[in-house]
Amino acid sequence: MSAILDVHDLHLRRGDRTILAGATFTVTHGGIVALMGPSGSGKTTILRVIAGLERFDRGAIDVEGVRLKGGEKANAALLRNLRRKVGLVFQFHHLFDHLSALRNITLAPTHVLGVPMPAAEARARELLAALGVEHRASALPRELSGGEAQRVAIARALAVDPPLLMMDEPTASLDPSRRNELGELLARLATQKRTILLSTHDDDFARRWATTILRMDGGVVV
Repeated sequence: MSAILDVHDLHLRRGDRTILAGATFTVTHGGIVALMGPSGSGKTTILRVIAGLERFDRGAIDVEGVRLKGGEKANAALLRNLRRKVGLVFQFHHLFDHLSALRNITLAPTHVLGVPMPAAEARARELLAALGVEHRASALPRELSGGEAQRVAIARALAVDPPLLMMDEPTASLDPSRRNELGELLARLATQKRTILLSTHDDDFARRWATTILRMDGGVVV
C-alpha cells in the first residue's frame, strides 16, 4: 500500500533542548495510527511540524507529494497545498470564541482556498450533520460541551477534505462513553479514504481502535 506520509530524519532544537532527534516513520493510506510515548517525547511537535505550524532544522516530510525540507521556510503556495492534504485537531480545540460553530468551519475554505461562502456553508452543515452536531451550528464555542466542541473542531479540520486527519490527545478530556463514541467516529472516517494520525497517552483507546501503533521516546520513533 502506498504511503500518504513519509517522515525522514526530523531534527528540531529549541535553544539547548533537543525535541526531535532523527524521527523517521511512514504512514500508509487508510487506518488509524496512534503515536504514543511519554510526555516530552516529541509527539505533539511531530504533528505541528507535519501541519506546517513549526519549522524544523533538518530532515524532510512528504505528504502525498507536498514536501517540506528542514531548515527551509515554506512559501505561501506550499503551505496552501499542505492545507489541502492535512487537517489538525488541537487538544484544546482552539475554536475562535467570537465565531459560531458554522463560521469556525467555513473559515479555511473561504479564506485559504477561496471557496464561495454558500458552498463552504453547505459543506460545513454536511459535516456537522455527519458528526451529529448539526443542531449546534449557530452556537458559540463557550456554549458547546467538550464533546460537541471536539466534533466541531473535527468538522473544521475536515472542511477542506484533507486525506490526512491528525489529532493531538483526542481522549484527554473525554469520559469512557465519549471515548468509545470518538473511536467509532474515527473508525468510520478511516473507511472514507481518510487516514487518521493521533498522539495519545491512552493505551486502552489505542489498543482498541488503532490499526498501527508507533512509539516515540527521546525525539525518535523507537
